[in-house]
Amino acid sequence: MQKESRIAVIGPIPRDHITTHKGEVFEKYGCITHPTIGIAQLIQGHGTVYPISHIRKKDMPAVREIFAPYPAIDMSGVSDEADSGDVIKLKFLDQNFREERQTAFMNPIMPRDLAPYLGCDVFVFVPITDHEIALDTLKYLKEHSEGLIIFDGHGPTHTLTISGQRHKKFWVERDLWLPYIDVLKMNLEESWCTWYKHEYKEEELTDLLDDIGQDHLKPMADYILDMGPKALIITTDESGCKVFTKENGTLKEDFVPSIFMQHVVDTTGCGDSFAGGLAYGLKDVKDDYIKAAKYANALGAQRTQGSTFSVFKPLSETDKMIENNYKSIQ
Repeated sequence: MQKESRIAVIGPIPRDHITTHKGEVFEKYGCITHPTIGIAQLIQGHGTVYPISHIRKKDMPAVREIFAPYPAIDMSGVSDEADSGDVIKLKFLDQNFREERQTAFMNPIMPRDLAPYLGCDVFVFVPITDHEIALDTLKYLKEHSEGLIIFDGHGPTHTLTISGQRHKKFWVERDLWLPYIDVLKMNLEESWCTWYKHEYKEEELTDLLDDIGQDHLKPMADYILDMGPKALIITTDESGCKVFTKENGTLKEDFVPSIFMQHVVDTTGCGDSFAGGLAYGLKDVKDDYIKAAKYANALGAQRTQGSTFSVFKPLSETDKMIENNYKSIQ
């Protein structure tokens, strides 16, 4: 009999107002809705996914309606007690880059929010702003749970101004977090915010993100993997992702190409969905990062195919998608 798996997805459920790079405008609930539903489609019949978030009271009926069609989702970790939740406006400049403004804010996820879920096999944290997950929460999990901790670097590399503008920031407190993370996931821009110099010339900071290369990834991975994480996974835009691990102290780099989709409709939530795929792929075998990256690429690719959650497919279809692109999910 297949083991019943439990996966917790932790982060905000923002009310997103989105303008696509094609000029289309729509509103929907984002962030952890994407990985939660993506995982629910894969895990249905052999497990449960627990979204854990703080939302506004006015948003609870809509969020319940969104999750209701998916029997694998247990909403007990979604709370409106504090009546706090994210509201974000996103304007895409092209397929990958966007301007963001945040006008409402979620209370941080604290240890007490995760206390009922310590038996989960995987905890995947998908923050979008630096205040949403307390460091004490990761420390609490490390002390009280055997579950794998996956952490998305989007949150700690983004912050807010008092006018609601969202900006990238250096993850200067990085070394405080790394000992409590098992798998760290981020994109190239976020990697530049994570691997920073001790001091910059003023002119260097002016155009720091204008021409993002990849030469820094190996030294960054070498450093990070000595600080606690067992894997560092960097998404490289549409091309795929790099998986860094260490074997007997030696840095190992693998590249897992993306799953090409002919028509891209909406890229909102692709990174969040990717994190969900990692969580599903690592729920049983905690160190099969290549297999997990294939599930991550599959959920990210599915996310691009429409603006609704119907883009996420059940396990049989997703496995077929992976098999067709990689010949094997092993």
